[in-house]
Amino acid sequence: MPDLLGYGYIRAAVAVPQVSVGNTEKNKTEILRLIGEAASRQAHIVLFPELSLTGYTCADLFHQTVLLCAAERALSFILMKTSEIPILAAIGLPVQADNQLFNCCALIYKGRILGVVPKTYIPNYNEFYEKRWFASSSTRTSDSVTLCGQNAPFGENIIFEDLNSPLRIGAELCEDLWVPIPPSSLHALNGANLLLNLSASNELVGKYEYRRELVKQQSARCYAGYLYASSGEGESTTDVVFGGHAIIAENGAVISELRFPEGSGLGITDIDIEKLQNDRRKFNSFMACPESKPYRTVAFSTERRECGELLRSVDPRPFVPGIKAERELRCREILTLQHKGLAQRMKKTDIKKAVVGISGGLDSTLALLVAVQAVKSLGLPAENVIGITMPGFGTTGRTYRNSLTLMGELGVAAREIPIKDACMLHFRDIGHNPDLLDVTYENVQARERTQILMDVANKEGALVVGTGDLSELALGWATYNGDHMSMYAVNSSVPKTLVRYLIGYFAEEMASGKTGETLRDILETPVSPELLPPDENGEIAQRTEELVGNYELHDFFLFHMMRNGFSPKKVYFLACIAFGGVFDKNEILRWLKVFYRRFFSQQFKRSCLPDGVKVGSVSLSPRGDWRMPSDASASLWLAELEGLEKEE
Repeated sequence: MPDLLGYGYIRAAVAVPQVSVGNTEKNKTEILRLIGEAASRQAHIVLFPELSLTGYTCADLFHQTVLLCAAERALSFILMKTSEIPILAAIGLPVQADNQLFNCCALIYKGRILGVVPKTYIPNYNEFYEKRWFASSSTRTSDSVTLCGQNAPFGENIIFEDLNSPLRIGAELCEDLWVPIPPSSLHALNGANLLLNLSASNELVGKYEYRRELVKQQSARCYAGYLYASSGEGESTTDVVFGGHAIIAENGAVISELRFPEGSGLGITDIDIEKLQNDRRKFNSFMACPESKPYRTVAFSTERRECGELLRSVDPRPFVPGIKAERELRCREILTLQHKGLAQRMKKTDIKKAVVGISGGLDSTLALLVAVQAVKSLGLPAENVIGITMPGFGTTGRTYRNSLTLMGELGVAAREIPIKDACMLHFRDIGHNPDLLDVTYENVQARERTQILMDVANKEGALVVGTGDLSELALGWATYNGDHMSMYAVNSSVPKTLVRYLIGYFAEEMASGKTGETLRDILETPVSPELLPPDENGEIAQRTEELVGNYELHDFFLFHMMRNGFSPKKVYFLACIAFGGVFDKNEILRWLKVFYRRFFSQQFKRSCLPDGVKVGSVSLSPRGDWRMPSDASASLWLAELEGLEKEE
């Protein structure tokens, strides 16, 4: 039962109460009920709609002192009843201050009003005429307000800072989001990573999609979590209908949503505040914006507690979209980027031919498919791709047949150059016993193949297309100056898990007959460098994933370390959720340690990589995406994993 704050998560709830317009007694009871429900589910914060204590559609009743006093009494009652409940609540109510009336958010915690945030942009068009009752925050003259017997910070320029976590909160109200520069943008620039919007947005045809996109875009633009809660059906009156639209978004993705809940509703999920903070540090243009007015900080301390299971899914294949239509679109886009990149390199260097080493495995198959598309896009025949299969000591009949069949079906210029004799001669020259199946035995073959490719490229005036993928680069699973080297690498930012889907997509959507059959058999072939002799049945004996670990695990580790900057402890925590029932915790921990050891020790290979196509947000190119000393120590990362091992 994890303490989610310890892993950088905040459990957030958006509430849509069944509001009774003008009836603060019923509304406070409904709000308290939803606070209790959110607290029972271990939420750290719960957001309510705009003016939820009174109802948004009170109209000229807001001029009545009895309603304003009743709203304050209701808030006092809520403060008393929640004084022992460790949950922040953002509640909407009208507040009198500076001889004016403001539409406000009161953020409360354990009986204390942390602050009161007034609305800045007051709509006064179509069905909205709030200026009849409410003033803008721009007209306030005070920095504090007395409310419920407490003197509370008052203003739109307040950040609420949790001393026990990275959580920083900023609040705005409804129309504030719909202007060119929302207050939440300024909140974010001043440190807020969780943005709140108390809203009363009525329903119109098409407005739902527009409103949803506003929330998504603002969460993305601000690298923030964004909670949005709008008034429910109880506010519907006269000409307007309200639908209780409530959204929790995180950096451009909606992760929880309600609309037209029956009666009342509560949406709840976990927001990764650590990830948001890591992104802000990484993408440093975030702070390159005009200065805003001075901000104030109000501190509070959330309680650390167990929160049960994580209330969000963890994708075991973060590089691969889970929805088929999105996955197919991603595959089309990546294949296009790959072949366009290669075509441009050939065009700009005035090279008309490409050389690809074909092993019958996944990576060389993808590189061959890309090369054929590239030459065709240049108006050149498929024969301008020279495919070379180089059978060696570990080549099996299956991969050999698939290599020849695929080259024949694609119409490339196929060549077969066996390497056994050349390797035996080299073993003799360097004094190596060919019966000793060690790393020298393997790497001699890899370098012999690379030499053949380079020399054929020189002879033909061609370019050697690299086949290695992102996963292999992360693990250093390549022979230095062997398959590690090429003249242009088309797979260098494509992880192994995605290579499979790209070939599968090509087989189903872009191939037919024997080509499709061969591609499907290649997908079923175990991943192997085929550098050691086959078993007694002629099958592949050397299986990569038995040596370095499962590629789905390694791609998961790579994504969360590189893209999100997570610690080994958090990567392990997420992997145990994502792969629960598939791998046990000890196995995950074992391969995670292998990942960090290899990632650090193999940097020297990545420091001198050839140019390659960048297709995603995770890349290991030493020129733009990953710059790391080749002799950096992994001790800090491994020490954290050793600590986890002791805890287990």
